[in-house]
Amino acid sequence: MTARIIPVDPFELVVFGGTGDLALRKLMPALYFRFKDGQIPPNSRIIGTSRSELEREAYIDSIRQALTRYIAANELDPEVVDAFCQRLDYVPLNAMGDSGWERLEVALSDGELVRVFYLSTSPDLFGSICHHLGAAGLVTPGARVVLEKPIGKDLASAQRINDEVGAIFPENQIYRIDHYLGKETVQNLMALRFANFLFEPLWSASAIDHVQITVAESIGVEGRGGYYDTSGALRDMVQNHLLQLLCLVAMEPSKSLDKDAVRNEKLKVLSALKPITGGDVASNTVRGQYTAGAAGGAPVPGYLEEIGKESSTTETFVAIKAEVENWRWGGVPFYLRTGKRMPVRASEIVIQFRQIPHSMFAPEAGEIQANRLIIRLQPDESVKLLMMTKDPGPGGMRLRAAPLNLSYAEVFRSRYPDAYERLLMDVVRGNPTLFMRRDEVEAAWHWVEPILEGWQERNLVPRSYIAGTWGPSASVTLIGRDGRAWYEDDD
Repeated sequence: MTARIIPVDPFELVVFGGTGDLALRKLMPALYFRFKDGQIPPNSRIIGTSRSELEREAYIDSIRQALTRYIAANELDPEVVDAFCQRLDYVPLNAMGDSGWERLEVALSDGELVRVFYLSTSPDLFGSICHHLGAAGLVTPGARVVLEKPIGKDLASAQRINDEVGAIFPENQIYRIDHYLGKETVQNLMALRFANFLFEPLWSASAIDHVQITVAESIGVEGRGGYYDTSGALRDMVQNHLLQLLCLVAMEPSKSLDKDAVRNEKLKVLSALKPITGGDVASNTVRGQYTAGAAGGAPVPGYLEEIGKESSTTETFVAIKAEVENWRWGGVPFYLRTGKRMPVRASEIVIQFRQIPHSMFAPEAGEIQANRLIIRLQPDESVKLLMMTKDPGPGGMRLRAAPLNLSYAEVFRSRYPDAYERLLMDVVRGNPTLFMRRDEVEAAWHWVEPILEGWQERNLVPRSYIAGTWGPSASVTLIGRDGRAWYEDDD
């Protein structure tokens, strides 16, 4: 069954950093698919801007090359590509300077249209860009600004960015994007919990032993060493992606899917996170940094070799034992783990249910494993429930664990939009439900910052792990001393 495509209102979208990796790899392909499916009206316009002094045709050529590179050949329709490229324009602009803004004003022809400013730039430029947009009179009542992560490097810088952007755009016109929240399986987590009676009565400490959230990357820093070495895995992944996933797992049912109802419940979770301070930083967190190893059957350099430095205390791996201090989750640990140069690329949420209190089966029936719900976000989106069943055949009762498996590729055979496609259209519609509010961002930093401070104060430098492994052995100890183990499915 093909989903019904609902067109959005005509809009003008300005992509700051329009020649950058994110724009070419994610944003333009996402907009192409929405145009191909008939969701973008033909009178909409997409304007790229950057410091590069390019002519419009040269910019369009770069977009054509990007579409060819990042979209499968069978998904590219030459006529649709031509029509899509007719919607494109380009304006050279230095975001830190005063010149060029008048050219952008000329390019933005219709102040009555929905106007979206996508800031695919360094967060250090967010305030300057918004200041110049305001000074040039480009912020209309129907304007929206999209901020890419990270929002700052700590609580103070996040507050400063929010203040600078908020001086020009009201909060209801600011969209802080986290593309993980646009993934189909993340959306399906909401459906599983709140559209089925099956799980919600069990979704608490009474039935759940612990929760694991893993975001593993098989790649290294891939040319982002300059940025990454000033950030690290805690800032780059935990403060946004992993904490947002934790919020969706742990939140209470909201009254509706209203823009603030869901975000209010997520904020309650962030506020209920037990602070990790003092000696708890050493016992409840693990930092790691990869050394030379192998990935995909080929040798790969270590982190220091990739960034061209002799030493660095930046972590490429983090494991954390977190706790949500409320009635629903009291006593249930949330184990968070993320890293680069892992054995596989995989993002998944594992809900580990409690063991049955008593077995009526004879020992020879086999070991009874506790039920486990595995929600895989990427690369092969699926929802899998591990259950105990009888092994078929005569010879008495023999038990085995078997999965009930919902594979998106098998059930939904038609292509479905990726995260950026959904989120971009939500911005145009003016639906902020899947975007972070200012208080969410600052609450996440409020929890993360003591960990950063604890690492520095106690000189907790990253532990080494070989590229292509699951991180330092200390991460196994972190969960192992609680009598548990990381779920690792290398398929």
